Amino acid sequence: MTTSHSLAAEGLTLGYGDRTVIDSLDLCVPAGLMTAIVGANACGKSTLLRAMSRLLAPRGGRVVLDGREVHRTPAKELARTLGLLPQTPIAPDGITVTDLVSRGRHPHQRIFSRWNSEDDAAVAAALTATDTLDLADRDVDELSGGQRQRVWIAMALAQQTDVLLLDEPTTFLDANHQIEVLDLLTDLNETRGTTIVMVLHDLNLAARYADHLIALTPGRPHASGTPQEVLTRERVHAVFGLDCRVIEDPVSGRPLILPIGRHRIKPAATTPSTPDRA
Repeated sequence: MTTSHSLAAEGLTLGYGDRTVIDSLDLCVPAGLMTAIVGANACGKSTLLRAMSRLLAPRGGRVVLDGREVHRTPAKELARTLGLLPQTPIAPDGITVTDLVSRGRHPHQRIFSRWNSEDDAAVAAALTATDTLDLADRDVDELSGGQRQRVWIAMALAQQTDVLLLDEPTTFLDANHQIEVLDLLTDLNETRGTTIVMVLHDLNLAARYADHLIALTPGRPHASGTPQEVLTRERVHAVFGLDCRVIEDPVSGRPLILPIGRHRIKPAATTPSTPDRA
């Protein structure tokens, strides 16, 4: 079982150029749980994840991991505790699947140390868990989008961090592999206690798999808590501008969002008229 680590944002302000994306945000990620960050496009979900992983420097405030500012922690030291799978990772040209997944072991390599059996085992376990073992010798640039996404997830798993941040981990995956990846992350959370933070667009997948939800509106959190607390009809409308019904998911017992559009709506039942009598 891994050790739980506390991750928080304190007065965090983030932006690009002249544009502020997140303003004075305070946020606490529950240790040892699965957290999903949800919100409309361009509300700052990916920006927040980049700052939490030290890739984007704050304009104000700070991100703290176990009481230490992540932006003051050496990158390699941080990478032994916290891993990130970005939204659109780029692989070097001509790299094989095994070589890419092996890069997840880089933070664990010491000066003058050699690759060892523990590294081999971590890479093999990551390939097996993501169903990519049969792709091990292939070039990454030959893979389909879904295969490539599973390989990137394997690299993140090989890093064996106690905190794992994933930006849209189900991108490019069909429905079956989406469920497999989220089941895999749940296994990782439940067996190792890994703190998982993931950006998800699919509210129903977020509701089913996350223990804790953070709903962002542009620049700041609108609500946080359990799926039942966050995914109410009123809050879904406030965050997404979406009319919906919320019912109990018959599989998980958690909220299930039923969007309401302008078309394909079941007409209301009508009472048959009584024929006029002479």
